[in-house]
Amino acid sequence: SQNTLGISVTTLRKVASPIRKELRQAQEMAHALAAELWASGIHEAKQLAVMLEVPSLVIRWQMDAWTADVDSWDVCDALAMDLWDRTPYAVEKAVEWSARDEEFVKRCAFAMMASLAFKRHDLPDEAYESFFVLIKEQATDERNFVKKAVNWALRQIGKRNERLLARAIEIAREIESMDSRSARWIAKDALRELLPKLP
Repeated sequence: SQNTLGISVTTLRKVASPIRKELRQAQEMAHALAAELWASGIHEAKQLAVMLEVPSLVIRWQMDAWTADVDSWDVCDALAMDLWDRTPYAVEKAVEWSARDEEFVKRCAFAMMASLAFKRHDLPDEAYESFFVLIKEQATDERNFVKKAVNWALRQIGKRNERLLARAIEIAREIESMDSRSARWIAKDALRELLPKLP
C-alpha cells in the first residue's frame, strides 16, 4: 500500500476517540470529515475515516466507492468489520461483492459475512444459509486474501448455533471434494475447528 505514514492502529484509535465524542451530536460533521479523510488517499487517514464514519449515514454508492478503492487487507477488514457490517445494506453488499473479481472487494464480502456471524444476533439463520452457497461458489479462488476470508466466513457462521454448525460441516465436506487446492485447504482448516464443536 502506498501513501503510508507508519502510524499504528492503536495510536489512530486514541486520536479517533475524543473526535468521536466531540462529534457525537454532530453526525453530519463526522460523516463529512470521514469523507475528506478517505479522499486524501493516505492509508492511516482511511483507517481514521472508518473509525469516525457514522454507519446510519452510509449509503450504497459510498460502500461501493470506498471498497473499490481499497488496496490493503487491513483497511479492507476494518471496513468490513467495523463499519459496513453495521449498515442496513450489509447482507445485500456481502452477497453482491462475493461475485466480484477484485481481490479486496471479494475479501470484503466474506470478511463481512464472518463479522455478521459474530456480531449481528438479529439476523435469522436463513441469511447465513444463503452465504453458504456463495462460500461454496468462491472456494476455488486461489488468492490468499480471498481464500482466507472464505474460510473465515465458513468457520464463523458454523460457530453461531448447532443448526448452522451441522450445515457448515456439511458444506465443508462438499468443498473438500472439489478439485481445487484452495477449496481443500478451506475445508480442512474449517473442519479442524468445527468438528470438535459437535455436541
